[in-house]
Amino acid sequence: MRVLHIITGLGVGGAEEQLRLLLRHLPAHSVHSEVVTLTAPGTVAEGIRADGTRVTHLGMTGNRELAALPRLVRLVRSGGYDLVHTHLYRACVYGRIAARLAGVRTVVATEHSLGDSMLEGRPLTPAVRALYLATERLGSTTVAVSGTVAGRLRRWGVPAARLCTVPNGVDAARFRFDASVRAAVRRQLGLPSGAFVVAGVGRLVPGKRFGALVDAVAEVPGARLLLAGDGPERPALRARAEALGVADRVLLLGECAGGLGAQPAPGGPAPDVPGVLAAADVFVSPSAEESFGLAVVEALAAGLPVLYAACPAVADLPGEQAPGAREFPSSHEGLADALRAARAAGPVRLPVPPAVRHYDIAHCAERLVRVYRTALGTSSRGKAVPTTGRRAPSRVPSPLPHHSPLTTR
Repeated sequence: MRVLHIITGLGVGGAEEQLRLLLRHLPAHSVHSEVVTLTAPGTVAEGIRADGTRVTHLGMTGNRELAALPRLVRLVRSGGYDLVHTHLYRACVYGRIAARLAGVRTVVATEHSLGDSMLEGRPLTPAVRALYLATERLGSTTVAVSGTVAGRLRRWGVPAARLCTVPNGVDAARFRFDASVRAAVRRQLGLPSGAFVVAGVGRLVPGKRFGALVDAVAEVPGARLLLAGDGPERPALRARAEALGVADRVLLLGECAGGLGAQPAPGGPAPDVPGVLAAADVFVSPSAEESFGLAVVEALAAGLPVLYAACPAVADLPGEQAPGAREFPSSHEGLADALRAARAAGPVRLPVPPAVRHYDIAHCAERLVRVYRTALGTSSRGKAVPTTGRRAPSRVPSPLPHHSPLTTR
């Protein structure tokens, strides 16, 4: 089958990295994939191309650039695709409409970043929700990345028959602990071999609450913080660390690739995420609202004790599946106490828990292929399914109002 993935952007981010990982594990003998990014073909786009998958940049410059829709329709129609798979809010809105206008009736959308009050790190307004639901009806299947997200979509009114759950996946081998990588990263970053090191990974945006993590680390004498990620909160986090007198203990590493943990050279570029996790003694996810919590699963794959405020990937499983992960009180005082306890326990590497195997990327890719086949089978039984690549004969309703709330991402 020919599948076109449409995503909002391809800079470094959880959904973007997850798409690249999926493309690596979808069976090439039965699934031919191509990618369209509406905006920002960044580091992840380069990686996908290097892996051998074609990436096309649509060239959108704004959220409400409706003139881009005809370009997307032409691209979908010309590719002869059997199925369109959309990722992230803006791509889901434009992609579902474009697929229908291009005559591709099988459209799968993955909901990566839906919280109770936030969507992709921004406030979830009634207008955004209304547009989402209007365009959701144009698709075939909506995939939730966790049972928690599926429940949120059902409460919104998305019919259960249109929903399925395919969790995010992890390639555990990429995060396997390597003592030599730990030593190399610590040397590169100037960390004493015996220092207590806390790690966090994610976009530096308000919803991730990394400010609370800076506050907590400041209360643990000698503790060091490695933050892997970039975003608009970076200057505020730097100023916060300086105001608390711990700027020398807080390292904002910027974008860190999710690569294979190669040993970095002293003075070289920032280590990758596996390298950051290897250097750490505990991992913290302070975000109070998550759709999955992939960074937590990656930290568990690295054998780290994990402290989290919210993580559906762990909460949706029985407790014995992730014994090294512990929820902490939402206050920074509670987090500081949890960090002190982790420091007192000393550096430890835990066995990789069953949760990591549960979220193995190969299994997740297999589940997604089953979703594709089911969606294609359902579409083929409909009465008005055109040949792939031709315009659908039925009229497609336009859910885009003149002032569309395409403000997310």
